[in-house]
Amino acid sequence: ILYFILGFWSGICGLFMSVIIRLELTQSGLNFLSGQSYNVIVTNHAFLMIFFAIMPIMMGGFGNWLLPIMVGGPDMCFPRMNNMSYWLLPPSLFLLLFSMILEEGSGTGWTVYPPLSSMATGISTDMIIVSLHIAGLSSLLGSMNFISTVLNMSTTNMEFFSLFVWSVVVTSLLL
Repeated sequence: ILYFILGFWSGICGLFMSVIIRLELTQSGLNFLSGQSYNVIVTNHAFLMIFFAIMPIMMGGFGNWLLPIMVGGPDMCFPRMNNMSYWLLPPSLFLLLFSMILEEGSGTGWTVYPPLSSMATGISTDMIIVSLHIAGLSSLLGSMNFISTVLNMSTTNMEFFSLFVWSVVVTSLLL
């Protein structure tokens, strides 16, 4: 349930940023944001919605809730790894949100590709990169736990698993 709560509040923050983006785009020209502030909000909106709202709710929340039930196990294979996977997300979210106020933020876009990212050097860009690495480590731990749960705690043959179980396994392998 913690994944759902974190994903919900991250989604609310991302929705707020989306409203700011839409308000800025209601008229042509700069209304109330500078170009850099607009890029910072677009960048953080994308990171929030992808890595802190959709991924925790879909993989963390529904995966931890439904996967053990569908494979016939009592719980996830490694509960402490599961706990660590969740508790890496709040510090990562804090780093992402805190990077907005340091050095005018990092407006690199959600892909963080050059040339825009090569011009945005500084502590805020570094904080976003560290934040995404921590969120990636959280996803990696969760994926290892999902795969080991399916392989070690299933009570049925793997060919009788539902499509949801297979989708979690394939997504975990891709992560």
